[in-house]
This record gives sequence, C-alpha cells and structure tokens, in this order.
Amino acid sequence: MELDHIFICVTEKAPEGDLLTAFGLTEGSANTHPGQGTANRRFFFHNAFIELLYLNDPQEAGSELTRPTMLLERLTQCGAGVSPFGVCFRPEAGKKRGPAPFKSWDYHPQYLPETLRVEVGESPLSEPMWFYLGFAARPDQAAPERAQPLAHATGFREITRVRVTSPNRETPSDAAIQATTVSGFEMTVGDENLLEIGFDHEREGKHHDFRPHLPLVFRW
Repeated sequence: MELDHIFICVTEKAPEGDLLTAFGLTEGSANTHPGQGTANRRFFFHNAFIELLYLNDPQEAGSELTRPTMLLERLTQCGAGVSPFGVCFRPEAGKKRGPAPFKSWDYHPQYLPETLRVEVGESPLSEPMWFYLGFAARPDQAAPERAQPLAHATGFREITRVRVTSPNRETPSDAAIQATTVSGFEMTVGDENLLEIGFDHEREGKHHDFRPHLPLVFRW
C-alpha cells in the first residue's frame, strides 16, 4: 500500500487552512460528508493530499452508523490520549488491488456509493485513525472532472516522507505496524502529537513549524 492522504482534526470551518494558504499552498475543493457529520478543507499534491477535518453536525457524527469510527471523539476530545490525525492508504500503484493489509472493519458512509467501502483499522484513540481506500488513486491521475489544483507557490510536488510522533507508549495495533512498512512513513514516541511532512525528498533542508495553531511541521 501507499499513502493516499492525511487528515488533521481542526476547529469549526477549519480557519487553520488560512495558515497553509498564507504559506503558499493552493487550496483544492472542500467536501462535506453527509451522514458523517464532518467537512473539510483540502490541499493536493501529485501523489497525496492533506485534509483539515472538522465537525459540522455532532448528531450525525454520533449516529449509530458513524459512532464506531470514533471521529466524534477525535474531533471533540483534546489531549495526549487522543490522536488528532488520520492516515489513509490505497493500493500501491501498479499492484493488484485487494483488501487492506491490516485488521480492519468495513465502514459504508452515506456519501459513498453502496458498492464502495472504507476499511478502518482496529486501533485505539491514542493512535491515528488508520484506513484504507481500495478504490483510490493518485491526485495526478484523477479524471478531468475530478482534477484538483496541484501547483503551489512553494513549488512542492510530492509528499515523500511522513513522521507521526505520539505520546502513545502502548503496544502498537496491527494497522500501525503495517503502516510503518510503507516507504517514507515513520512513527516515533514523543511528548506530544505531531505530524511532520517532507516534500520532494527535502533537498533544500528547510522547514516551517505551524505550531501552536496546528501540530504540523513541513520539511522540504
């Protein structure tokens, strides 16, 4: 599998996205998720994208359908015991498409066609939400009607490294173990939840820290 996208739980309407546009990223289209009670702002690169996810309907997020995802808890409970991140994988390009290579359960949200599913990893709130989209593809391979802006003033093209730091010291879930087998993906233990994203193999040796507004560091 390979990285499809990463989400960060943010506040209502995701004003944190303005930090990314001010930095020089071009914003793509936003989504709402009917029946799930969430919405987002998104920033696309050639091989993956960043999603800022926020709560827009607590009743839907707490519904019988959505409750098992624990998205409501991630979006409303701050602290070291709850990871604000979600990491989505897809089948590796050129490889046969199959089920998620980690222990998971099938989630059929209302906003997807009945034939499609999200495979959600079995993991605690202290870890990122792990999930797998067997039908997903690279943003730069999207059909014309679904194409997103990929050019940024920063010149960033691809996400080539992701490091998730977490205070979680429990035995990692099967999904977390499988995630660390993906090229360029790392997990470390630290004092806080932090997401570091490296672009284009970090050739320039530069970085930008979005804390305290976002638990996010860019490296390029």
